[in-house]
Amino acid sequence: MTAFKRKIRVGGEEVEIPASINPKNIGLVIAGIFILIFVISSLYSVGPDEQGVVQRFGKYVRTTNSGLHMKFPFGIETAKKVKVKYIFKEEFGFRTVKAGVRSVYSPNKYLGESLMLTGDLNLAVVEWIVQYKIKDAKDYLFNVRNPTKTLRDISESVMRKIVGDRSVSEVLTTGRMEVAQQVQQGLQKILDSYESGIKIVTVKLQDVNPPDVVKPAFNDVNEAKQEKEKMINQAWEFYNKKIPLAKGEAKKMIQNAEGYALNRVNRARGDAANFLAVWRAYSLAKDVTRRRLYLETLNEILPKVKRKYIFDESQKGLLPFLPLEKGGSQ
Repeated sequence: MTAFKRKIRVGGEEVEIPASINPKNIGLVIAGIFILIFVISSLYSVGPDEQGVVQRFGKYVRTTNSGLHMKFPFGIETAKKVKVKYIFKEEFGFRTVKAGVRSVYSPNKYLGESLMLTGDLNLAVVEWIVQYKIKDAKDYLFNVRNPTKTLRDISESVMRKIVGDRSVSEVLTTGRMEVAQQVQQGLQKILDSYESGIKIVTVKLQDVNPPDVVKPAFNDVNEAKQEKEKMINQAWEFYNKKIPLAKGEAKKMIQNAEGYALNRVNRARGDAANFLAVWRAYSLAKDVTRRRLYLETLNEILPKVKRKYIFDESQKGLLPFLPLEKGGSQ
């Protein structure tokens, strides 16, 4: 049985279709496909941590936030999604092969990034990381040709400048935090001048060491410095114990002497005032004053005398008898 075929022209070419198919149905199918392509190319979704940058024929048009959005279909408008809440990380001087509880690092040496000359003409191997996020998706996409490479180049340049202004001891020990802060500030300033749309979250020095060939000598120097610091600290400890104690003793002696002097002066003034008062009373009534002084003196002396003998001044003639034996009456 021979099937009848019908020919139709599609796109300048003739296509044979079975005679049983209605050309109207073909039009509906083509229209449906067109509508489907229209819808697919018109809708786009932006994730919760993203921003969508829409371009029309390559020119920036608008920026959209998270959610479902529409654009002109068939490539008239295109949307690029940029993660604006994700924190990116760049490593310098080392590479992490596998992150986890026990991270695995690449055994390769990246001395081209990490080997630096310090301000005192020493060498140091500086490893650090830069964490950043995208604060403006439009600037990030259009103002800098290669944002990641630009960030790495600027980071290395700023780090070398800051390290070159400091001694190797500062970079290795006390100045690490300050170096990281200055690098972060300098890096952000340059990126803002480029309008790169990048915000530096943090800069951290991971490890700072002298080159392997000079490590033994460097360790010896560090041990000597630590011993020096130890002896200085011990001397200050002894000083802080003895000097305040000596100052306290000296102050105590001075206060005791001042108190003793004040007491003696006050007592002398009191005795002088008492003597003057007695002398004034005596000059006004000599007999009375003389008798009072006499009685006061006896009042002080007589209680201290154990035996007392009283004689009658008017008795004459007979020899007075004194019972001098032990236990005699008083």
